[in-house]
Amino acid sequence: MPQQTAQDFHPEALKIFDQYVHGDISRRDFLSSLPKYALLGLSAEALLEALNPRFAEAQQIAGNDPRIKASYVEFASPKGNGKVRGYLVQPANFKGKLPTVLVIHENRGLNPHIEDIARRLALDNFIAFAPDALFTLGGYPGDEDKARELFQKLDKTKTQADFLEAANHLKKLPQNNGKVGAVGFCYGGGIVNYLATQLPDLAAGVPFYGAQPTAEDAAKIKAPLLIHYAGIDERINAGWPAYESALKQAGVNYEAHTYPNVQHGFNNDTTPRYDAGTAKLAWDRTVSFFNVYLRD
Repeated sequence: MPQQTAQDFHPEALKIFDQYVHGDISRRDFLSSLPKYALLGLSAEALLEALNPRFAEAQQIAGNDPRIKASYVEFASPKGNGKVRGYLVQPANFKGKLPTVLVIHENRGLNPHIEDIARRLALDNFIAFAPDALFTLGGYPGDEDKARELFQKLDKTKTQADFLEAANHLKKLPQNNGKVGAVGFCYGGGIVNYLATQLPDLAAGVPFYGAQPTAEDAAKIKAPLLIHYAGIDERINAGWPAYESALKQAGVNYEAHTYPNVQHGFNNDTTPRYDAGTAKLAWDRTVSFFNVYLRD
């Protein structure tokens, strides 16, 4: 089946899919609710398959691309959570030092799409590191449904500590120019917001449609932020007015964009919610933002 776009689905179908993706409804409830909103004349199972990611088709940069050097590295969890593993990517044969960017996945763990994002950053002349929050539970299982189930078993406090340690790992890299930024998507966007409240030396943060911190925590943010939201995303957008007010009150340097007529997940080019034009605009802004705040 060719890749569908958001226009192939009733808006309510995409809303139900968002609820399923984020664990608000079960697979059974999702499959029983979806068909009446479908525009493709497919069975419930076929609709789910149409909405699921297509990693191979969307890949932009192969893992063995000669322009990059990629490897998996491990470090100890600071909260007795065993080992944490991440995907480290840098431009091949560079000399000197480069800025580093922590790449934080959606609520599925380190899947092929996020690895591809890390490789894209490397080709933009950054060192990118994408940790896998699921590694303590065996790692990304290669199946999105299984990953969703595993994600609900994570210890939130330990996982947050692991991402803080991942940022510290980047700071210690000898090839780091001394600056660490972070970009994240959905769950990862919320983690970027969290890191900004915890790391006064975070040099730049870019959350894509991420959950917002409390006003009390937002007052601790020192990092400049570039914040991306989807226009059709009631669940996440509901928290933006309070967050914006807190950022203004704290004097945080931030830039925010809400892109009209696109869905939560618009940057993910493996699913029908992807919007190519909006994704390119948001990503170009992201790279420019990092170039401003992470370069010497």
